[in-house]
Amino acid sequence: MLVTIIAMSNNIITSFRRWDYVKISIFSLAITALWQSMHWIILQMRLQEFVPETQKNTYLGLMTLSGLLLAMLAQPIAGAISDRSSFRWGQRRPFIIIGTIATLCFLPGVGLAGSFATLFVVYCLLNIATNTAQGPFQAFIPDLVPRNKYGLASGVKALLEVIGAVVFVFITGELMDRYSTGDESLWLWLVILILGVTMLGAMLATALTVKEKPGVPIGRARSALKALWETVKEVTAKSEMKWFLVSRALIYMAFTTIQTWALYYLEDVIGVETPAGSTAEFAIFGVIGMLAVAWPAGYLSDKIGRKPIIITAGLLGGLGIGIIYLSQQYNTILWASGLIGIGLGAFNSANWALATDLVEKGEEARYLGIANIATTGGAALARAIGPAVDHFNSLSVNSGYDFVLLMCVIYFIVGSLLVLKIRKKTSPSRG
Repeated sequence: MLVTIIAMSNNIITSFRRWDYVKISIFSLAITALWQSMHWIILQMRLQEFVPETQKNTYLGLMTLSGLLLAMLAQPIAGAISDRSSFRWGQRRPFIIIGTIATLCFLPGVGLAGSFATLFVVYCLLNIATNTAQGPFQAFIPDLVPRNKYGLASGVKALLEVIGAVVFVFITGELMDRYSTGDESLWLWLVILILGVTMLGAMLATALTVKEKPGVPIGRARSALKALWETVKEVTAKSEMKWFLVSRALIYMAFTTIQTWALYYLEDVIGVETPAGSTAEFAIFGVIGMLAVAWPAGYLSDKIGRKPIIITAGLLGGLGIGIIYLSQQYNTILWASGLIGIGLGAFNSANWALATDLVEKGEEARYLGIANIATTGGAALARAIGPAVDHFNSLSVNSGYDFVLLMCVIYFIVGSLLVLKIRKKTSPSRG
């Protein structure tokens, strides 16, 4: 039986075709659409209905930090369980289905919430639900893609994520500018409906089209929590993975900091009249930059290595932040966002390819779940500066936002340079 399964697995890998790259990555479009819309616009606007204006950054940081800490636990645990699952339908798809159904159950709570406490709980539950699906989902590339095509597959995945961000942040921004509590709450519900339908469609597409091998039970006597703890110990014992995790966390701290405070920055510092729409434009310029380089960066990383792409990407991000600080003109800020997007798009493709280079065979979801702790961990730590933003703003008008920009520059530069610490060969050609 085991020989048959291994033969099936080899056949899946050797017969991997062009459209298969899209099939195994389409779910990332929906996940990105949901969380980019939520973190760029929806949470910021809903939060202002419940908390004092002078403390909005603190409450926003507290809520998103708490949710992402839960995500840090849920994703690798779900990945570890899926590695050890033996479902005939595959190791990953059952978890994608369960996580998506739970997400669809909790998503209406964003519109129903009538207090900060309720919104807080709903946000935390959404994080657990989506990461239950995302942890196993991320193992599709090492499970199914030939190793010398990891960069290409990562580029396609990043490209779909960018498309999800562009389309849905734009739609969310347009609709949420028409939103207010009371009679016009219909616009919020329309956004929630669109995001829910997208999640459902992507889940069905993944469940019905991905050709996945049946699960092989590995060490089923061990609990998922024990497996997770063992993986953490294994990872921290490997210097390459440690530097990878720190580097990835810092870059995502920069991205998340921009994302979290962009709406409030544009509203309070630049003085835009339509915060949601302007934030959407800012995000779209960024994701257009990401879109332009997502596939080429993944492809190029297969040729010249991951590290040159990652270092260049981080320096471009830092330059974009510097332009925002020096200009403070809305049109210039939009172009700076595009530059930052180019950096982030290149980073996403090359860095995920680097992650797949470093994982252990047979433990893909477990290792990539740990690797993605750097993503959620960096995002969580970025939100922790919320109280500092409010504190500096109370000392001098808008100085808290200057602090935000300074931290982003530091994150980008240090995070990109840390990959030089990784000595292991990380691509088919050279590291």
